[in-house]
Amino acid sequence: MNQVTAATPVPAAESTSASPETLHLMVENVHCAGCIKRIENTLANMPGVAASRVNLSTKRLRVDWLPGQTTPDAIAETVTDLGFPARAFDPAALEDGGEAEDRRLLKAMAVAGFAAANVMLLSVSVWSGHFSGMGGATRDLFHWVSALIALPAVVYAGMPFFASAARALANRALNMDVPISLAVILAAGMSLQQTMKGAEHAYFDASVTLLFFLLIGRYLDRRARTKARSAATRLLGLRAATAMVIGADGKQRAVATTSLVPGMVLAVAAGERLAADGEIATGRTDMDTSLVTGESLPQAAAPGDAVYAGTLNLTAPVEVRITAAGEDTLLAEIVRLMEAAEQGRAKYVKLADRAAHIYAPAVHILAAGTLAGWWLATGDWERSLLTAVAVLIITCPCALGLAVPAVQVVASGRLLQRGVLLKAADGLERLAQVDHVVFDKTGTLTLGEPALVNADDIPPHSLRLAAALAAHSRHPLARALVKAAPQDDNARIDLADIAETPGCGLSAHHGGRLLRLGSAAWCHADITASDTGAATGPEFWLADGDDTPVRFVFADRLRDDARDTIARLRAMGLGIELLSGDREDVVRTVAGEFGIKDWRAQCPPAAKVQRLKDLAAGGRHVVMVGDGLNDAPALAAGHASLSPATAADISQTAADMVFQGRSLAPVAEAVAVARAATRHVKQNFALALLYNVIAVPIAVAGFATPLVAAVAMSSSSILVTLNALRLKLVK
Repeated sequence: MNQVTAATPVPAAESTSASPETLHLMVENVHCAGCIKRIENTLANMPGVAASRVNLSTKRLRVDWLPGQTTPDAIAETVTDLGFPARAFDPAALEDGGEAEDRRLLKAMAVAGFAAANVMLLSVSVWSGHFSGMGGATRDLFHWVSALIALPAVVYAGMPFFASAARALANRALNMDVPISLAVILAAGMSLQQTMKGAEHAYFDASVTLLFFLLIGRYLDRRARTKARSAATRLLGLRAATAMVIGADGKQRAVATTSLVPGMVLAVAAGERLAADGEIATGRTDMDTSLVTGESLPQAAAPGDAVYAGTLNLTAPVEVRITAAGEDTLLAEIVRLMEAAEQGRAKYVKLADRAAHIYAPAVHILAAGTLAGWWLATGDWERSLLTAVAVLIITCPCALGLAVPAVQVVASGRLLQRGVLLKAADGLERLAQVDHVVFDKTGTLTLGEPALVNADDIPPHSLRLAAALAAHSRHPLARALVKAAPQDDNARIDLADIAETPGCGLSAHHGGRLLRLGSAAWCHADITASDTGAATGPEFWLADGDDTPVRFVFADRLRDDARDTIARLRAMGLGIELLSGDREDVVRTVAGEFGIKDWRAQCPPAAKVQRLKDLAAGGRHVVMVGDGLNDAPALAAGHASLSPATAADISQTAADMVFQGRSLAPVAEAVAVARAATRHVKQNFALALLYNVIAVPIAVAGFATPLVAAVAMSSSSILVTLNALRLKLVK
């Protein structure tokens, strides 16, 4: 076990000596609500532990502990002794571990599939031999060859189930892997015993076929959950590990971000993310504040302006006086919002856990009762055990396990053809239940790309001058201006002394005249005397010597099919609402364009999450559609969520689905497919239930051998798979 100390960089001890310290650990083998309850209850009774909280998605355990009463190592050892190895929290290690487990399942599935195909071929030969006079020696040889193929495959491919069952039994608990492991091991063991005594039947084909179908369901389910990995884990990556602090002597030194406290002064170079919340002490720059406001355009920042951890300093070095650090920053608050929202989704895990608690004992009782009944009735232990094994196999939840993953695979394939990537395992189920859509504005209803809208009112020479100057900047408005200028104009414009002033604009000399491009103040434009028109978007001004400055107006472009998509969603019975962090006048204009009556402007991340909670409290099932970093908590908090592929990485991770292209139509298509998929899942559950109602009494009555049970189980799996494929035909 790794040594865990309060000074460990990532788990962090964000504290002062007068208050409890906080420890972040990564715990393994946490699969369900029962695991979380076991850890939290144990730590609650541990002296020196003030509070603890486990996040199922991130595998992160946060513990508030009191120095002098316990230590980080003691806490880690206590959790490890419960069967959940604990070590310093590391998001990268968590992701690597998930990918490694996916690869192990894929290899196990390949081995089981190879063994099942070859053993089944040998079994067909033996079955044919029963009717064509195959000799006993030849049959035994085929059985031994089957054993040679099947037994190593069972040991290797069955390990995911065996290990899980062993952990459950070690903790004096049962899960669904216990009866599965028992059925596979007993079928293989009985087959080996039958082969050694030269019996007529062996059931190696049953054990490996059973494993193959089980692994298909397990792999599909795990892949879906891996793609739904917590966005909070990715968001934690925005935290800087170190920061440059300016000391009282004026010298800079690097310190861990966990050591930052309010009052310190940070030196933040251009291109760096801020490590703490604060205000500009000296310097002027442009900040990428999309994390906070969702506004994609850089914001000018001057002395006295507030800046936040995780935001990006774009253009010039500044000094920032810290006002909040560690768990008190806005970035930490966003992480907490997302983790809290994701914990709410654990109710589906709780339902599965309850089902497992009911299913596993019921199967064991049924099989044990069958064994005892047949032994008492016949006194033949071999026949009794084979009948009990048949019951275990025939009650194997393959069809039940494939009911959801098979539909998800077909539905995700259909959505993928239409440019929608399904990420969350239960995203389709939740999307089918939604009755209200909440849109973000910038980058969702609009393309998030500013475009020049008054090009016809600008003299061609001014447009050429402005474009020539704007070509020397990476500011989004400058790039839009260059894009709007005529591309076939080859006339060269010579500029000298080109300079960019952060927060103001560009300047240069042309033909002995001073050119300025940027804000109205920078260009000395008299706004009150200008015809500003009705446009409410951002603007640039061009000052050419002493001439009257020329105004350039920009606006975000609406998605082409946004009106049709909103109309289709309304026709499906869904309500429409707009939440944006942008200014009120801009949001009002966009809402009017689409006829959206419910809209709110200047919403920070917490306000968006609160609005979604209010809607949920009112009985609404809300799908959130957004793209900004500030939308990530709301995407996690929504009943379901979608994000465009152009969205921030964190937002894509938080969303249940990501759609490609410049069209908004995939949002309505996803809702339609989700509703159809839910119907097919319910049909599959009905088929699985019908199979058990018919097959289980037959097995208990002794009319099914382990092989017949395996074939029946496989047939039920194929049936639900075929039903899932029908989803491709739904219009």
